Amino acid sequence: MEECIARLNLNDKQLILIGTIHMSKRSVEQVKAIIETECPDTVCVELDHLRYLALIEMDCKESAFFADDDFDLQADIACKSSFLLLNTLIAIMQKRIARNLNLLPGQELIQAINSARASGARLVLADCNIQTTFRQIWASLSSMEKSKLLAQTLNLLLAKTTLSETEIETMKSPDNLMMFLNKFTEEFPELKRMLIDERDYVLAQNIKTAPGKKVVGVVGAAHLPGIVKCLLED
Repeated sequence: MEECIARLNLNDKQLILIGTIHMSKRSVEQVKAIIETECPDTVCVELDHLRYLALIEMDCKESAFFADDDFDLQADIACKSSFLLLNTLIAIMQKRIARNLNLLPGQELIQAINSARASGARLVLADCNIQTTFRQIWASLSSMEKSKLLAQTLNLLLAKTTLSETEIETMKSPDNLMMFLNKFTEEFPELKRMLIDERDYVLAQNIKTAPGKKVVGVVGAAHLPGIVKCLLED
């Protein structure tokens, strides 16, 4: 059994789905190996246009990413709305973990883009606009839920928690993924529906309709079970 890989045959199309962790060296290696070995017609990535441009820019400025100092928390709290502050805190957490592992956040997606280009595969940006999704989620949360989400994110950030490569990899196991999703659903049911479930459907449809007979999809591991379910039930 391949680690966090789903292989499906739908009609005359072969789909190979890779579930990744955004700060995982193993995920980067896995994406590179599968695209180079399978030589797909199309590579679908869990990105929208704006995130694609941001990743490309970050990849071009890798030295600047690792040279950046940490943020001024008091200044950020003072000058940002709660929605923008949450976005900032999440980005800083990802950056801190990635820097500790000597990676760029989303490096497996950068690898997918580069490997698609090298193999001559078509690239499909398969996700919906995540900023629009975030704004819809934020508008749907109660004041108590917003405060709870901000507090939990801020506590994680202030704890300066770092994760080892082994801990990052264990996050991809089916049991750990299910435990995370269940806890997420219990605490923030509306957030989970909009952030994960609805995007699972969008990603599944875009992967299914991507051109070519063989398609590789590179998606976050938390999306993999839902995407497979959507594809099999459709």
